[in-house]
Amino acid sequence: MATKVLIPLAQGFEEIEAVSLIDVLRRGGVEVSLYYIGQSNLVTGANGITIEANIPIEDASSDDFDMIVLPGGWGGTNILATHEKVQSLLKEFKAKEKYVAALCAAPFALHQAGVLGERFTCYPSVEEQIGTQGYDATQKVVQDGKVITSQGPGTAICFGLALVKILQGDETYQMLIGGLLARYCES
Repeated sequence: MATKVLIPLAQGFEEIEAVSLIDVLRRGGVEVSLYYIGQSNLVTGANGITIEANIPIEDASSDDFDMIVLPGGWGGTNILATHEKVQSLLKEFKAKEKYVAALCAAPFALHQAGVLGERFTCYPSVEEQIGTQGYDATQKVVQDGKVITSQGPGTAICFGLALVKILQGDETYQMLIGGLLARYCES
């Protein structure tokens, strides 16, 4: 049975992060479903790139997925941090001991839902909105139990690879890291 990941897209998401995550996860054999927030399934990111998502967020169920992953970008993050369904999903994933992941500004949405781990990383300066206790600026990816965070656009491939390793194992991770020429992601 394939592992399944839910990625919600909100207007103003960071395109490098979303596309890198989708690509790396799918290369790793993970089934990725894109959910849109708002009236249109065409969601425009922070830099004017539009991505077509499959399903309205209202139809998402935590029972159908192994992990939820939030791309950053302040515009999208602010929506994720205040959207009732997204906040509810984050709490459900945490309560069911499923994986919750976010990068760049999006750990703020995890914080708002009360699901952020004690140790985390994020885009520099976002920790000021979250609180600096537990913030680690030295790691590209931080895992605290089933909560995984990463720093931003430049760490998106490393973040995707870390998620593949968690969901699909070391063999798939090693194959991808070599094929993507991403040995710089190894810690």
